[in-house]
Amino acid sequence: MLIPPSNADAKLALASQMGIKHAISKLAPELTGKAPPYDFEVFKSIKEDFEKAGFKLAGLEGDQFDMSPIKLGLPNRDEWIEKYQQMLRNMGKLGVNLLCLNWMVSVGWFRSSVETPTRGGAMTTSFDYSQTPAQLDDPSLMISEDKVRENLYYFLDAVLPVAEEAGVKMGLHPDDPPLSPLCGVGRILTSAENYEKVLSRYNSENLGVTFCQATFKLMGEDLKKISADWIARKKIFFIHIRDTEGDARKFTETFIDEDKGFVADMLAHYRDCGFDGIIRSDHAPAMYGETQKTFGGGISVGYQMLGHLFSYGYIKGCCDSLKIPLE
Repeated sequence: MLIPPSNADAKLALASQMGIKHAISKLAPELTGKAPPYDFEVFKSIKEDFEKAGFKLAGLEGDQFDMSPIKLGLPNRDEWIEKYQQMLRNMGKLGVNLLCLNWMVSVGWFRSSVETPTRGGAMTTSFDYSQTPAQLDDPSLMISEDKVRENLYYFLDAVLPVAEEAGVKMGLHPDDPPLSPLCGVGRILTSAENYEKVLSRYNSENLGVTFCQATFKLMGEDLKKISADWIARKKIFFIHIRDTEGDARKFTETFIDEDKGFVADMLAHYRDCGFDGIIRSDHAPAMYGETQKTFGGGISVGYQMLGHLFSYGYIKGCCDSLKIPLE
């Protein structure tokens, strides 16, 4: 379960009561009130806090500090890349061996509405390309696809050897929504073909995919075909379980049981292909008494607790029926 370290008592308690023993977290300063995880002692203390609560800190997800100098290719990017390298070394020393990262520049994961009514009055998120700005107000944040790709390669050239030495698996998350440009900003992780350009360039056991099944579904990809190939090649390190209806230009996030049998079918497929890594519930609707938050702070929209209680119970029920063992 994705559990931020701040105000985590309720989530830790509920996760424990659901039988969850592994945590994924984001240790950015705005969530911890502390230095980013390139500070070894801060990182170590947070990991120990999770352990005291009964959880193994299995991985980190998202930008652990402001990545804009690196993603935009600013003059000071090398000093921030050095901090990223140190974070990877710290992960290796502490046995936190999974890193889910994205390469969305200037605009992160994006929705045009965070208050779309769904089943029973629950609130979910939706996206309509026709309602998005044509471009950002700040021209310094605008960047082309070619430059985004160039900056990703520069970054990976520098950090991937460190990840390999540290034993950290880096799973690239797709752009969400998988469109380019978005708000005038170029994006490159929008198709399986674009992923292959990156994976084939590096051919590293430590660079792979965070398989966010709903995002790849919005791309129009054949989910079973691409995931079977990547699992066979040991390229899927992490799976996000959620669902959507619509297409990349206009969609709504749904409860994971609305497309009957979809999640169970995909879980059986991952098992049959030999996947044995980490899965988690991704965005879920806000249920009775909950309100969606804004996009500020990095872990907010889609992470109210009741929707995830439903999702985890559903995932565990599917796995139990399919005889998929969960640790």
